[in-house]
Order: sequence, then C-alpha cells, then structure tokens
Amino acid sequence: MLRRAWKPVLGTTVLVGAPSYFLYRYYTKPTRETMTIAIKEMGPDGKRQVVPHTIPVLTKDEVDARLRQHAESHSVMRHGGIVWKSDTAYLPSNDPIEDANSSMLIERDASDTAPPGDYLFFAVMDGHAGPYTSRVLSDILIPTVAMELASRINDPKAGTSDAGLLHKAKSLLSRSSPTPYDTNPANVARAIEAAFTKLDAQIVNAPLEILYHSVDQEALKKKLIPDLSNHPLADSSIRTAMSGSCALLAMLDTSNRNMYVACTGDSRAVAGVYEETEDGKGVWRVEVLTEDQTGRNPNELKRIQSEHPSDEADAVVRNGRILGGLEPSRAFGDARYKWPREVQEVLNKAFMEPKGEAMRPPPPTLKTPPYVIATPVVTHRPLSFLPLPESGAAKPKSAMRFLVLATDGLWDELSNEEVVALVGGYLSGVRGTIPKNDLPSIVPTSVGNAGVEGKNKDHRRSQEGAWAFEDSNVGTHLIRNALGGGDVTRLRKVASISAPHSRRFRDDITVTVVWWEDGREAQAERAAIPVGQREDGQEQVKAKL
Repeated sequence: MLRRAWKPVLGTTVLVGAPSYFLYRYYTKPTRETMTIAIKEMGPDGKRQVVPHTIPVLTKDEVDARLRQHAESHSVMRHGGIVWKSDTAYLPSNDPIEDANSSMLIERDASDTAPPGDYLFFAVMDGHAGPYTSRVLSDILIPTVAMELASRINDPKAGTSDAGLLHKAKSLLSRSSPTPYDTNPANVARAIEAAFTKLDAQIVNAPLEILYHSVDQEALKKKLIPDLSNHPLADSSIRTAMSGSCALLAMLDTSNRNMYVACTGDSRAVAGVYEETEDGKGVWRVEVLTEDQTGRNPNELKRIQSEHPSDEADAVVRNGRILGGLEPSRAFGDARYKWPREVQEVLNKAFMEPKGEAMRPPPPTLKTPPYVIATPVVTHRPLSFLPLPESGAAKPKSAMRFLVLATDGLWDELSNEEVVALVGGYLSGVRGTIPKNDLPSIVPTSVGNAGVEGKNKDHRRSQEGAWAFEDSNVGTHLIRNALGGGDVTRLRKVASISAPHSRRFRDDITVTVVWWEDGREAQAERAAIPVGQREDGQEQVKAKL
C-alpha cells in the first residue's frame, strides 16, 4: 500500500513543482552587465547635446572571440632554412571597417644568377571617408610596385599595361644587366615612389577619364554636362577617388639583404633589433622606420607651405590638419583636396546630382590644389638577420628580429617602446599577466631612431594596470593590450562599444608582425603557405602569404 500510494504523490509533486521551478529560474536568471556611455547627438532644437546610452558589456570569452575573429598566421621556410612568419589581425571600429591589408611573396626564378632569395611584401592601409580606396589598394598596391620595379629592371622604357600584374611582377626575377638594378637601394626607392604616385593618379583621374570619353565636342562647346550616374564604372570610380587611404608597405629583398618601408600617411612601422649584452639578458632596440605624415609633423608642415603661395602659409594647415580638415598630409584618393573647385562642381553634376546625391563640398580655403600627395617617404635598411651556422659567419651581437606595421589606431594607444617590448617579450616566451611597471625589467628596451611624432600628444597613456600575454597571434596580442591588456574590466568595456559609437573611443586597428626563425631548430608552427604547380610540373610558392 505504501509503495503504491507513494508513486502518485511523487508524480503530483513533480507536476506541481516544475512550473514553480522554471518560474523561479526565469526570475533569477543572471542579467547582462551593462554600462553607460555619453554620446553627442543632434537634439530636437538642432543643437548637439550629450545623451547617455546604456549598452551591454561583453564577457571575457566574448571579447576573446571578437579579438581573434580576424586573425591570420602564416609561415614559409625559404632559402637557407629560414622560416619567415607573419601574423596579421584587425579589429573594426567603423562599420564597415575602413582598414585593409595585403601580402605577397614573389620567388626568384631558378635561373637567376643572384644569390637565393625572394621578395616579401606586406602592407596595411588606413582608409577614411569610406572603405573604397583602402580596398582598392589592398588588391593592387603590391602588384603595382612589383610591376614598376620589374619594368625598370628589364627595360626602364618598357610599358606595364600589356600583361597581367603577377606575370609582369615575376619578370622582376630575370636579369640581363651585368649590374642588377635592384642592388642599388636608391633605384628601388625611386621605383616604389613612382609606383605609388602613378597609382594615385589613376585613382584620382578615373572619373575625369570617364567624363572626357563621354562628352562630344558639340556638348563641350555648349558646356553641357552629361548624366554619368548610370555608367558601369561611375559609382566605384567616384567613391574611390573621393574617399582616401593611407598606405604603409614593407618590401624585404632577402637576396640582396635589403628592406624598404614606404609610408604614405600616418600609419607607422617599427622594427625590433635584439642586442646582446654582457649580462646575457639582451636589450630590444626600438627602430622607428617612418614619420607620421600629418600637419603636426614639422617636416610635413614645411613641405606643404613651400608648395603653395606664401599668403596661404597659415591656412594650409590648421589645428594640425590639412586645410583644417584632413589629418594625414599624404594619402591616396582624397580628391577633394586635389581637384580644382570647378572640376569638383562638374563631376558632382555628372555623377551625383542625377541620383539625388551630392559630393562632399571642397574645403572653403581650397585655392591651389593639390594639398595632399600620395608620394611616399621610402626608408631603406640593410636586412641583417642572424646568419645560420652553416654560413660560417660569426653570430652578430645586433640583429633585426621583427617588424611591426600598424595603422594609427594602434599607435593612438601604445607607444613605440611598448610595442617593441610586447612583441619582444612574446617572442622571448613571456606568458601570463605582467604588471606594466615590471615589463621593462623583464624585457628591457632602448631607443635607436625615435621617429617623428605626428599625432595629437594630448593623448595620455595610463601607466597603471597590466599587460596580457595570452594570444597565439602576435597581432591580436598587440590589439588586446592596446585596449586594456591585463585590465580585464577596461578591456571588456572598450571592446563592447560597437559602431557607430565606437569611433568616438577607438579607431579601426590593423597590425601585421613579421619575424624569422631558424627552421632547422624548430619547425614552423603556423599553417604552411599554399603550394601550387608551375607549368613545368614543379611546385611553386603562390604569390600570397
């Protein structure tokens, strides 16, 4: 009796208790942590006012996933057993992101009489006023530079439009001159400068070419402006010309042991040079390879003023910005700083007005354009990396071990010394959470070339908190520490702010770190570079890292 009576009682308890249980869980479910940020918005009266916004705060796991979402690692063993490695990561702030990046490896032909080696290209692009220019550069900047160099090696007067980009670039590997063109760093620097300048001219002139070929002589005499809004290239050409992008490119010539860094804009390249010390601990020397090209850079201010009438001396740069608007003094695109005012009015009527849209008007003080150029400053350094034992050469006491290319979103948050210490420590095996005050003693640094600061110095970096060494990708490692590092609370809050509000707190960040290892001592841990087949059936390295 007791057992038979007990079962219905149990069943009743379960049926009655279940709703109460779920109701209890529903009301006691942990709520998402939130925070309030102040955002300036247009009020009903047309005036901007500060409005509080409450947003959810990401968990640590969610932050980790967001930081690692756009991370890539590559490695390839090349001549002499050296493994070249690169890590790239980016974190959007704009939607869509205005940063871009690209890389390429071009191997030398087997018949080349030059020492074994390759050309390794890496580039980061920092777009503004839209993603259009930076996206175009990510596709064609490196091939354009390789083409220009190839044409100068083989025939300085040769054209570059009669073959595919990659095919022309590979001709760079064949030499007929007894004195190879690319052994002279000055020659290579001029080729890179010419490639940047020619490419920007093509970008800026594209809408003008469309207009020129669409207007007949009679219409020209009557000053009739055609409707070009439906032209198949109208939208892409005008948007690519009107938006803009900085570009930072590194070319490593491992055959001639030369490294070139070309900078247009305010992205920055920094090298870490390891120097042995008597105590055996070693020091990482900071070598800044670029100058921030903004109106705050005295060299750029002097250059711009010299290129315009003296009565514009006080107007060409205002508040550290070109004509008071654009921060970088060199950039691709940005045609509103390059086209005459009359040209902008005509193009606006031809491309935009038929669609009910309008181009952003030229700056009020625009008189004698161009005020912005794309010609880069090219820096050359001997590519000194540690000789392998079989070479018979003595181990140098100082050698460059890594290169960091990053858009200005990183440098807004981290100093040159901090970046070198963070990468140097990572490559030295430092892991875990390190108080900021302790890192200099763990990873000592010295300053070689400090570069020229062109950013707003009002930004104050906190010396409190901790650094985090927990990511497998070095680019992600730097981005994490730019946003908070070991200060998990700050990291979660900064990473939680998404577009469009995030741009008020941080910029897009893109980082590429390049380094090398002795492949015979440790096999590459990253995914191998893709391998394809040449026409002769032999394996070849594809031209993309």
